[in-house]
Amino acid sequence: MQAFIGTGVALVTPFKKDFSVDTDALKKIVDYVIDGGVEYLVVLGTTGEPATLSENEKEIVIATIVEANKGRLPLVLGVGGNDTYKVAEELKTRDLSKFQAILSVSPYYNKPTQEGIYQHFKVIAEASPLPVIVYNVPGRTASNMLPETVLRLAKDFKNIIGIKEAAGDIVQAMKLIQGKPKDFLVISGDDMVALPIVLAGGSGVISVIGEGYPKEFSHMIRLGLERKVDEAYALQYKLMDSIDMIFEQGNPGGIKEIFKSLGLSENTVRLPLVNVNANLADRLDSFTKQLSK
Repeated sequence: MQAFIGTGVALVTPFKKDFSVDTDALKKIVDYVIDGGVEYLVVLGTTGEPATLSENEKEIVIATIVEANKGRLPLVLGVGGNDTYKVAEELKTRDLSKFQAILSVSPYYNKPTQEGIYQHFKVIAEASPLPVIVYNVPGRTASNMLPETVLRLAKDFKNIIGIKEAAGDIVQAMKLIQGKPKDFLVISGDDMVALPIVLAGGSGVISVIGEGYPKEFSHMIRLGLERKVDEAYALQYKLMDSIDMIFEQGNPGGIKEIFKSLGLSENTVRLPLVNVNANLADRLDSFTKQLSK
């Protein structure tokens, strides 16, 4: 789908110092990334800390982003889990009218076989009223969706339109691109290899650093899609240190430090996550100030 070519950003959930959801800061962040030129917004992805949000807080986050977006960009909602039928039931009962697709992570902790992963997404595809982007992130799920499984799903279910591929394996991504149906989207879920995946034939990225530096990162991805390789890599090398830094002590601790540096939100995260240490906070602040000069 054309709507999901380019840069999507996995929005944080900003918290006040008392750990309550900061809706004012969230509205500012939505405006900031839209003004920065990203192509779409991802709501309640891992970066949004949904694991520690109550159901009521999730509704607040969704409503706040929908209101702030004002229909400007396509919206993708994170709806995933390791209980297949619970996810399917949510897809059948949740109001998805403001969204253009869902992002659904491969089941975590259970460590299913490839056949188990296929059967999980078969149920999700049959339950979802919206197009589905599957999400492979072995570092969090403890299982890798192999290209054969992904391509089988892509060919068997028309509403599975793409994958957010975050295995950090460029060869695996290339195998997906090589074997995919024509309109199936291979979207990088790893900021560091997003440009190489785009240049190999991928569709773009769902990014974390792209919400901290939306102007620079989304421009880099567009240059890649336009095959302007040297210009794109110049930006890649300019941003590389920041990509390492935001994940150095966990996500979204790093990106929230950038938002604090930009004056958009507090850097508060919820346990079991903790803030990055003072050294990393200073380095992120220095990088952000230098980039904006």
